[in-house]
Parts: sequence; C-alpha cells; structure tokens
Amino acid sequence: MDPLVHPPDPRLKWQIATATLSRLFLNTARRFAYPFAPTLSQGLGVPLFAATSLIAANQITGLLGLFFGPFADRIGYRLMMLIGLGALSFGMLFGGIFSTYGIVLVAFFLAGIGKSIFDPAIQAYVAMRVPFARRGWAIGIIELSWAGSSLLGIPLIGLLIEHIHWRAPFFFLGGLGIFGIISLSLLIPANPRKNHYPGKRISLVRAWVSLLKERRSLGALGYSFFVSIAYDNFFVAYGLWFENAFHLGITAIGLATIIIGVAEFLGEGLTATLADRMGLNRSIYFGMAVAGLAFLALPLTGNTLIFGLGVIFFLFLFMEFAIVCSISLFTELLPDARATMMSGFFASASLGRVLGALIGVPVWEAWGIIGTALVSASILSIGLFVLIWGMIGWKPK
Repeated sequence: MDPLVHPPDPRLKWQIATATLSRLFLNTARRFAYPFAPTLSQGLGVPLFAATSLIAANQITGLLGLFFGPFADRIGYRLMMLIGLGALSFGMLFGGIFSTYGIVLVAFFLAGIGKSIFDPAIQAYVAMRVPFARRGWAIGIIELSWAGSSLLGIPLIGLLIEHIHWRAPFFFLGGLGIFGIISLSLLIPANPRKNHYPGKRISLVRAWVSLLKERRSLGALGYSFFVSIAYDNFFVAYGLWFENAFHLGITAIGLATIIIGVAEFLGEGLTATLADRMGLNRSIYFGMAVAGLAFLALPLTGNTLIFGLGVIFFLFLFMEFAIVCSISLFTELLPDARATMMSGFFASASLGRVLGALIGVPVWEAWGIIGTALVSASILSIGLFVLIWGMIGWKPK
C-alpha cells in the first residue's frame, strides 16, 4: 500500500458524504448571487452594477487559494476544512444581521475564502485516505455538490427569498455551515498525524517552487488554465447565441441552465462510476475529445433548438466528466503537497475563467457562434496537449 495513503476508515463513507454536503453549502453560497443579483441590488438599495461586484468579490478569492493550500499541507486538512466552513458561517450570518452593502460584500468575500480553503483540503484529505485505484469514485462523489448547488441549492434559495425575505438565505447558509462544522468535527478525528502529509513541513515559498519545478504539475496548471478559458469563452456567450439563433429569451436560457446542471451532475456521476475502470488519464482524454467535437458542432445546429440543447448537454456532460477526472488525477501528482497542488489548480482555473470571460463577448461580436466554437475548441486542444506533455513518463506511486 502507498505509505502516503492511510488504511481505510470505516467512517470514510460518512466523512465523504458529510464533506459533500458541506461543500454543497459552500457552492450554493458562491453561486446564488448570479441569478439573484437584481434581488440583492433592490434589497440593498444599490445599482445592479454594484450587486455584480458581490460576484467579483467572491470569484477573486480563487487566487488566494495559492496561500491556503500550503498551510493545509502544514497544519492539517481537518483544521483547514473547519476554518473554511467557519468563514462561510461567519460571513453569511454577519451579512444577514447587518445587511448593508459593505457588509454583504464582505460576506460574499468570506464565503469565497471559505470555499478556497475547504476545497483543496477536502480533496487532499480524501486523496490521502482513498487508494488511487478508487480516487475517481471518491472525488466524483464530492464533486456532485457542484451540480447539486444549481439543481437543489439555487432553487431552494429562490424559495427562501420569495416566501420569507431576501436576507433569509444568509441565515440559512450560515446555520448550515455551523452544522457542517459540528458534523465534520465529530466524524474526522482530531489526530494531526492522520490529517496531513506526515513528512517534512516546507515553507510557503518552497511549496510554490515544488509546484512549478515539476513538469507534471506545470502540465496540470496549464491544462486547467486553458480549459477554463475555453469553458468561459463559450459560457458567457451562450445566452447571446440562444437569443440570436433561436429567437428565444429568458425561458429558453433557463431551460438550458437546467440542462447544463443535469449534464454536470451526470458527468460527476460518470466519474464516480466509470473513471476508475477506464483509467483517469484515458477518461480525461476521451472527455476532452468529445467536448471539443461538441464545440465544433455548435454552428451546425442552425436554428433548431432541440439540436442546440442536445449539443449543449453533451458538451457539458463530457466537459464535467473530464474536469472531475482531472481533479481525481491531480490529487496524486504531488503526494507530499496535495493541497498545494489543488490550490494551484484552482488558482490557474480562476485566471483562465477571468480571461475567458473577458474575451467571450468580443469573440462573439466579431465572429458569432462560429468564432466562439473555433476559439473554444482550439484553446481546449492546447490545454489537452499541455496535459499530455506534462504526463509523459509519470506514473502514480
């Protein structure tokens, strides 16, 4: 057995289930400002532009994960998970009680910080507990919380706003964060030797150096950067495409959002059930190849809505499948600095999403869906080749 992977714990499945639920709370807090920005702006008495700054404050925290990952490898994954949930709870409750614009801005920032702390820690903890041969199953289960936030979390937030008050979600998510803290505290033993890599502790700078000097980790960072550009280049323009190609508005876009959520959920489920048998590398390459073909098929849908929705479904199904398989694989690239590796992965993905969001509308305005499809497919291919380069000669220990 890999000395960096602990023997199975009979409570492991409960730990994974509770961590998945806790991550659902964090993902919902991160995402609910998107659809409810007009409601938040009205409740806070600020312009809509100011409300969208809440989203930016949340998203920028992805880059700060570069600092938190090395700390998780040093002080323990359990403690960092609890700190992440603590940031969520404090931020949401603080925002619910003192509902001014500045306080709510801080609340979303803290929720984003909580996710940036929690995600690398839980993935590193699971990687330490679950053998590589079963890693796709474990990470796939945890990643169900991402699709779950759009399929369950966001609709529930809408019900709370409609039937109670626009501030109700803050109290609700703050309370759920406390529930997560208590549950994980009880399920994960407070044993420092079992909650982080037991080797020599390294400094923050040395952790970053180790991340950048290995070809395999550089390949992973480049892959996440380029794939995220391709993803957001299309994602920011798909609503414009729907309006232009199918002459439909909010209802059709809402339908597409549901389809994307279902596709992501199934992609995560495929990772949990299929990726370990296929092999993580092969799963990534297959998923990215199909996603690239789906990008190229977008202009071929013409003005037929059912074809457009079908292509979007397969695009996001296999994109999510490949991304979650990637996360599963990358948890093993630096076994002595797993949280550092994953925080780097999320930081590079955040940079890619920012760049993709910046180029998405200009690309659409210049060349329409043909340009969007070609740019996304091309950048996706670059990311895949960078990953293949990084994986040359590497095998899990």
